[in-house]
Amino acid sequence: MVFKDLYSMAFGALLRQKMRTVLTVIALSIGIASVVIIVSAGKGLESMVLGELDIYSPNTLNIEVRVPGKGGGGSATSMASGVTITTLKNSDMDAIMRHPNISVAYNYVTSQQVIKYREQNKTVTVFGYGAYAAEVDTIKISEGRFYTPEEEAALAQVVFIGAKIKEDFFGDDTAVGKSIFIKGKSFRVVGVQEPMGASFGFDMDSVIYIPTQTLQKRFLGTDYAMGINAHVIDMNQIDTTKEDVEILLRERHDITDPDKDDFEVSTMVEIRSTLETVIGGITLLLIALVCISLVVGGVGITNIMYVTVAERTFEIGLRKSLGARSKDILLQFLTEATLLTFSGGVVGVIVGILISYLVYIVATNIGLDWVFSIPLYSVVLALVFSTAVGLFFGLYPARKASLLNPIDALRKE
Repeated sequence: MVFKDLYSMAFGALLRQKMRTVLTVIALSIGIASVVIIVSAGKGLESMVLGELDIYSPNTLNIEVRVPGKGGGGSATSMASGVTITTLKNSDMDAIMRHPNISVAYNYVTSQQVIKYREQNKTVTVFGYGAYAAEVDTIKISEGRFYTPEEEAALAQVVFIGAKIKEDFFGDDTAVGKSIFIKGKSFRVVGVQEPMGASFGFDMDSVIYIPTQTLQKRFLGTDYAMGINAHVIDMNQIDTTKEDVEILLRERHDITDPDKDDFEVSTMVEIRSTLETVIGGITLLLIALVCISLVVGGVGITNIMYVTVAERTFEIGLRKSLGARSKDILLQFLTEATLLTFSGGVVGVIVGILISYLVYIVATNIGLDWVFSIPLYSVVLALVFSTAVGLFFGLYPARKASLLNPIDALRKE
């Protein structure tokens, strides 16, 4: 029996049971659409999260404080646990900058302060960033400039503001040269940052930057930092430089056991790789869960094919009595099962693409840096998996149909 005949017979048999066929296709398409949506969402999430790292150059070396003996986590984890680590000093940054493969570095601290301009008050996050931050990070300036190392050394009361702060306080007027007050102290605006939007859920347009030492000495009364970012000159030596910095800090902090480090050194390449692994793992887990539902749908295919065999026992017996071989009957029912599940796969892929595009539109409209991406492998995976479900779960009922005795089958009528 040629494929054309098999297809024609299978298509005709499915059309005779329109409602059953439609419901089965819908049930399978939901699972297939979920696979496409999850893969697409995973790509969108990966693009959005990794895009947040674009502010940092691949040549960036990041040093963060951590609770000794607690493993990874960095300063964010330390702060969340209510622990303040005071061992990463300004002098550590100076020592790191003397490394031959590091051009510049800056240390950073944060604080919450109320800022005032005329009659307006606003509570904002203050980033104490070293003056070399503009050389290490990708800080885009829309007006004025970033503050200088000389201004930081002199504890100058200068401020670099986010785009929303500028809009709220100054509107269309020029902000550079004007003064805002932080805790009663006058700070001169030297520059405005280009709009950045949210970064890891944090509104970067509603922050202000002042020199690290100014924040430390004029507001916090400290000489320690949450972390240090350094720019590596030779990217090929970044791993060696990382090891050198670890050894340097252990010597300066009198640490002999690496498990008791009160800091953590990482590269942007490592951070990006870790995020990619995490997002990929979550995506695979979700796909695995969806595949379980597809397997359940496959059991439904088996049940439907059993019912089909029972309803068409006389037809099977008649065909066999007219010369059809067991192989022909087997192929006929397998073709029906695979045609059914492949149709569910095609519908599922189309629905998945449409919903993924809708997610993209919604995400971009609310300001997320989302991308619309349907990897080819997700479409191929969906169609192959759906067809395989039909073959696997349709095989036993099809085999049962092929083994029916024609005389017994004809007696069923």
